[in-house]
Parts: sequence; C-alpha cells; structure tokens
Amino acid sequence: MIDFIYMVESKLIHKSRNFDFINITEKLPNGNTASIDMIKHPGAAVIVPFLTKDKVVIIWQYRQAIQKYIFEFPAGTLEKGEDPKLCAYRELIEETGYKASKMTFLGDVIPVPGYSSEVLKIYSAHGLKPVGAKTEDSEVIETKVFSRSQVRSMFRSGKIVDGKTIAALAMIKWI
Repeated sequence: MIDFIYMVESKLIHKSRNFDFINITEKLPNGNTASIDMIKHPGAAVIVPFLTKDKVVIIWQYRQAIQKYIFEFPAGTLEKGEDPKLCAYRELIEETGYKASKMTFLGDVIPVPGYSSEVLKIYSAHGLKPVGAKTEDSEVIETKVFSRSQVRSMFRSGKIVDGKTIAALAMIKWI
C-alpha cells in the first residue's frame, strides 16, 4: 500500500455565487504530482417527487448552458452549512409548488468527479400537497406529471437526458 499526501497546494481562480473555481496540486497515490483546475461545489439535493406510487412530478426547465429545455427532477445547490434534506424540502416547493410530508434519502451520486467535488444527495418525496411554486427569477420551469410507463418511454426515446434524473430513476428502479 502506498502512503500519500492529498493536497499540496490550492489556489482560488474565481469565486462565484454558488461555488469556487480552484487549482489544486496534489501528490497522487503513485507518487507523482499533478495539478488540475476544478469546481469546489457545496453539493446539491435532488428530489424524486411521488404523487402516487406510479406517478412522479418532473420539471421541464430551460437550461442556459445548453440553451434548451430538458426534463429533470427538481434539484438545488446547498446553501453554506445547509442540511441536504432541508434543501430538498425547500427546492421541491420552489421548483414544483408541492410540499412533502416525508423525505427519504436514497443515496449519493458524484456526477463529474474529473473536475468537480459536487455530491448529489438524492431523496424521494411523498405525501405531496400543492402550496404554489416560488421559482427564482433566473429559472424558467413548467411542472409536469408522468406515470411510470411514460417516464420509461421518455427515457428509452432519449427525451430524458439529464444525468441526475437518470441516476435517480435507476435508484427507484424505474429504468
């Protein structure tokens, strides 16, 4: 077994509202030293909102980075020090207009470990009650409801392409 030092040096490149762009130099397990630019991310919560055991709420959201709408489960970046479960409750209301009576942790997903420290905490939400959406000004979202068979068909036909949504669908065994 090789002993190694993780971080040798870290430099801030740019600080944004939600995360930092940093450069790290690290001694690797093989003894070599490597430097990468990466995103230091606080993490996020992803929510699978169940209306019934066979129906879920999915949002149709415009994403500026790809300049198009995509189907995805609601999600949001953790605020500093925020409990991921509380973030899940908050984001569910903000993006769908539903409040959950129960939130269950399903697991973690690391979406892009090559350049980001982001960890997605995935939850299922049950006991949904409509309370009205409170989307941010920068969000363009429509709420949709789909059955399990519709979701499977959308995935198979390439209409669901969002990675976090696909991971969550796998966790609930819908794909």
